[in-house]
Amino acid sequence: MNLPYRPIALILVAVSFFAIVLGRAQAGGGHFYTPVTDPVVKEECGSCHLAYSPAMLPVSSWKRMMGDLQNHFGEDASLDAATTKAIEAYLTANAADTGGRNYGSKLLRGASLVNGPLRITELPTWLDEHSKVPAWEWKHKDVRSRSNCIACHRDAERGYYDE
Repeated sequence: MNLPYRPIALILVAVSFFAIVLGRAQAGGGHFYTPVTDPVVKEECGSCHLAYSPAMLPVSSWKRMMGDLQNHFGEDASLDAATTKAIEAYLTANAADTGGRNYGSKLLRGASLVNGPLRITELPTWLDEHSKVPAWEWKHKDVRSRSNCIACHRDAERGYYDE
């Protein structure tokens, strides 16, 4: 008597599983930001920290950041002119208010596009989403900084910031 219902139950379980998997893989779903694909950006930026998705900041932020690399958050990250120009072109072409609009628009809510912050951690949406993280967690030896996304978001390098 249960036999006719078994295939239906298996089909429902399989469909549910694939809906979850495909939902996560769908670009733009959840907290997805297109990961850096440019090898120069990956090498130069990613050698010191996570190469953040350009879709996490507006063009104005990337331009200001690239224009003052000798004062890059307390470090001298100066590069030759050609490399700087190439990296800036990639970042601005894929910024949250240009090519990365489909991914970064949620993160930019409430932020200025004209004078955007230099830190992703200063965006109103970022602050709101991380407001429940207790102060002691930011000081944990494996975290140490609010900019250390991969400490909590294991798939950050692949663009996924879901917990």
